[in-house]
Amino acid sequence: MTSKKITLLRYLFCGVCMLLALNLLIDYFADKTEVSSSFSRLSLRKIYKYNGTVLSSTGSSSSNNISSNSSSSNNNINSNNSLASLAASLLPMTNDSSSSTFDNSSKHNQQLELHGNSSGDSLVGNNSKNTTELPLPICQDPVIEESSPFVPNITLESLDVINDQLGLLLEPGGAFKPKDCIARHHVAIVVPFRDRYAHLSIFLRNIHKFLMQQRIAYRIFIIEQTNGKPFNRAALMNIGFLEAMKLFKWDCFIFHDVDLLPLDNRNLYNCPRQPRHMSVAIDKFNYKLPYRTIFGGVSAMTRQHFLAVNGFSNSYFGWGGEDDDMSNRLRNANLFIARYPINIARYTMLKHQKEKANPKRYENLVNGINKSSMDGLNSIKYDIYSYKSYPTFSWFYAELKISEQKIKIIISLDLFHPANIWRNSLLPFYGFDIRYIYF
Repeated sequence: MTSKKITLLRYLFCGVCMLLALNLLIDYFADKTEVSSSFSRLSLRKIYKYNGTVLSSTGSSSSNNISSNSSSSNNNINSNNSLASLAASLLPMTNDSSSSTFDNSSKHNQQLELHGNSSGDSLVGNNSKNTTELPLPICQDPVIEESSPFVPNITLESLDVINDQLGLLLEPGGAFKPKDCIARHHVAIVVPFRDRYAHLSIFLRNIHKFLMQQRIAYRIFIIEQTNGKPFNRAALMNIGFLEAMKLFKWDCFIFHDVDLLPLDNRNLYNCPRQPRHMSVAIDKFNYKLPYRTIFGGVSAMTRQHFLAVNGFSNSYFGWGGEDDDMSNRLRNANLFIARYPINIARYTMLKHQKEKANPKRYENLVNGINKSSMDGLNSIKYDIYSYKSYPTFSWFYAELKISEQKIKIIISLDLFHPANIWRNSLLPFYGFDIRYIYF
């Protein structure tokens, strides 16, 4: 090769290098909103930039440009379809699929991201142009004018089978939201639980099918109490509220016994204006309301309602009393109990052995209002031993750090009002130790 050819190749190489350097300078100072770089004009390669779409609380979207190099661009192109479908479906509420000791700091980092809230960037686009998602409409409550019975399937199946059947329809942790609209109601279903695994599988099989058609965003929380102490339903519901709020700012909470299944599709699990007693008519009680102030079984409260009454009392170990205590708290907070008509709020109760009654429940009820500000959410003590996100529910294994305490009964002059004399005559029958009388 002659020296002239070598010199020519050197000049050519230097020219290419200068062209590349010039291109880099142009890219650096060029407007970042330009879709393609100057390399596309040279037909050497093309860089694609995609608009990230963020769904806001009103369903509107805003675009953020995401720069990428050639290798990440190819990965985005290949996964574009799956990302687009992900943006249209429920964002995962948690990606934890293995059992582990629950860490509060990690839960704060795994914030729930439902549509209707800022849900991060989702890549939407194709190889030639940018696209943005159209805003979804706000979900409306389903209107069912005629009787619409819900027939539960009480065939016993293992939890593994239930998880396999419903897992494809749900997000991890038993979460669901409608895909064609933005849910107005974000509902946490809190289920206090211990040793009723047969009931749990039947409950999960039916409650998801029942709730999916109601156009709400929801997630099911199973709060299981460790062995060693009598079952404390109210304390577990307080724990469920606190743990669920660490994951997402839920609009309302429905506290649900695992052995109750709804029987009418018109029984909507949405957020109530006033605390709502849901299980009005249960087959065990011949579909009649046992008494007017009852608030047990299934009940719905907004986040504000629950905080206003300091949650449930933690004093009720064993069966009974905690729902009546909550009824008293609501009345003391100038809230009233709302109910659906008796032909709508119908439930069936799964058969189970009767629980041992709490012998101190009447004592707690008498003095419940006096200590409501000190006994509830602000006094609950517990440890979460384990947490796991199953396909159909989120499971918390909790140990209570509270114990039964001797209650001092305080009787005020109001109890001796003539209108309450009949009630006073029952106090010795209930075994109250009346030693503290304030005048």
